[in-house]
Amino acid sequence: MIDKARAANRRLLDIQRAGQGCAIETALWERISQPSLEEGRRTGAIRFGDKRVMALAGALCVALNTVIGFTNKSLRASVSQLLGGPYSAAQMTYDLRKLRLKGLITRIPHTNSYTLTPEGIRFAITYTKLGHRVLPPLLAANQQPAPIGLQRALNTIENYVGNYLEHAKLKAAA
Repeated sequence: MIDKARAANRRLLDIQRAGQGCAIETALWERISQPSLEEGRRTGAIRFGDKRVMALAGALCVALNTVIGFTNKSLRASVSQLLGGPYSAAQMTYDLRKLRLKGLITRIPHTNSYTLTPEGIRFAITYTKLGHRVLPPLLAANQQPAPIGLQRALNTIENYVGNYLEHAKLKAAA
């Protein structure tokens, strides 16, 4: 019993640590967001911005799921609620398979429960923070009445990317 409590405490501390400095390195981002061959099996991409993926990441961020683990049924209920519509057991099974093969979750031995890996925690928090806190203000920055500081920052980024493309002699996408 003490071992279970310590493991739960360790996972909670991992979540808190990941939440403070959640960043996904390029290799992990590419592995997650691209289709791949994992354990000899084709594995679909976990695409940022896809409504179902974003709901899945949000459901995985629930601390209780990460600390004590989650089942197909318990996670499916959270994802369905975040989607605001039906989410079948088959869809959940498919998504759990992708998460497991990508190394984002592990199955708890001798149970039907899963826990997030450290990479899985970073994935869930990064996708959720980017999708809810970073992108919406940036996408609204060129619309009035966006704060002047945000408009200036967006213009700086636009100028930097434009200069980089010009220097690299790459044409901007039409």
